Amino acid sequence: MTDAWHPHLTVAVIVEVGGKFLIVKEISDDKVVLNQPAGHVEENETLFEAAQRETLEETGWHVRIESLVGFYLYRSPDNNTTYFRTLFSAAPLKKESNATLDDGILEAQWLSLEEIQQQQSMLRSPMVLTCIEDYLAGKRLPLEYISHLSI
Repeated sequence: MTDAWHPHLTVAVIVEVGGKFLIVKEISDDKVVLNQPAGHVEENETLFEAAQRETLEETGWHVRIESLVGFYLYRSPDNNTTYFRTLFSAAPLKKESNATLDDGILEAQWLSLEEIQQQQSMLRSPMVLTCIEDYLAGKRLPLEYISHLSI
């Protein structure tokens, strides 16, 4: 009998204001990396709730989810784990002035595409830049394309 395959269901959020993207600087596998606000979906949580929660926990920003940008499947060569990412775009609403960020999060930054590209070797995965490029290409679907049944 072989081990069952269990992809990790994650969400990520693109927040862009004036050409700058909300990026998380964090520690992953003892390295400093850059990522969108992102994380695992928890039990009994909708994709929208997970996206808003992860953004708040990692950046201190409350956001309004606006659209679905896409789905991404990535198998990490570092840990051989497959991640299934649901990417949303969101508008920033309010920054919590006294927010305590998740463990491992160093800071949230607003970076331009050029600044992100210059630090490409620090990206947590290739999905980070691919997601931004897809967002900039105008890939958007209405949120009604996602149905949450009996959560």
